[in-house]
Amino acid sequence: MTAALALACYAAAVGVVAPKALAGSAWPHRTPALAVAVWHGLVLSFTIALALTTYHLVTPTWHLHSGMSGLLRFCGLTLDARMPATGPIGVPAIAAPASVALIPLVRFGHEVLRARRVRARHRGVLDLVGRRSARLRATVLDHDTPAAYCLPGRRPRIVVSAGALRLLSPTQLESVLEHERAHIAGRHHLALAATETFARVFRWLPLAREARAQTALLLEMAADDRALRRHPRQALASALCTMAAGKAAHAPGGAFAVGGPGAVVRLRRMLDVRRRPHPALCGVLAAVVAGLPLLPPLLGCAPGM
Repeated sequence: MTAALALACYAAAVGVVAPKALAGSAWPHRTPALAVAVWHGLVLSFTIALALTTYHLVTPTWHLHSGMSGLLRFCGLTLDARMPATGPIGVPAIAAPASVALIPLVRFGHEVLRARRVRARHRGVLDLVGRRSARLRATVLDHDTPAAYCLPGRRPRIVVSAGALRLLSPTQLESVLEHERAHIAGRHHLALAATETFARVFRWLPLAREARAQTALLLEMAADDRALRRHPRQALASALCTMAAGKAAHAPGGAFAVGGPGAVVRLRRMLDVRRRPHPALCGVLAAVVAGLPLLPPLLGCAPGM
């Protein structure tokens, strides 16, 4: 029961306290890709902690063992030899924590398949009303509103409106297209689907709400950074101003639009030139990401728990 209490407190800290602290920090906007990994690490760590808490609550007296086999049993990695797998305790000991872990996974798979179907239908529409541009490697949509977005997945496609072609300079247009290619190459739709799924399963949790909102914004910033490696800062910033007006004009569900979440925040970030975080800080953050999923098992296995 002590382990269950410790794990429950840890889950509460990760689910309530950590997201508020992380969302209020300035460093995530300086290294958005790592910040996305930290958010996903918190999500995974919370899920593991909740599953282990459930396990320890269901089997409160089956963890007082010694030796390596006892450690494995204590951490929920194996059943006690004396605990029948089909007995009144054995079945809940497996089913309860497994449900906590499997429900988000099943919902994630459903979300990925649903978004894939939406994108497939939209591709069919684009084949009818759009025209393919080999020069741009994109589909051009005849519409006066400036807009650009990508359909990620196995058959990715970039879509740009005729209004964007008319209003953007060649340099601005290339920076916009590079932004969309970054979303496709980085498979950002999967990272976003993970937080969308978590938010649907744990909609009452601050971590779920913040992870979904912050991940969407940080992925846009990560795509901005890739575009800025090849194109001038002013070109992308001015293109963002132009495209923001048409951000909701054409982009379907499951697509990434240039004028997407937090356009004002992203524009301010582009114009505020700051140095990237020190490599040592990036190393520490990478270690944190790797260690977050390990903390709940280690906490449950702590001596005296």
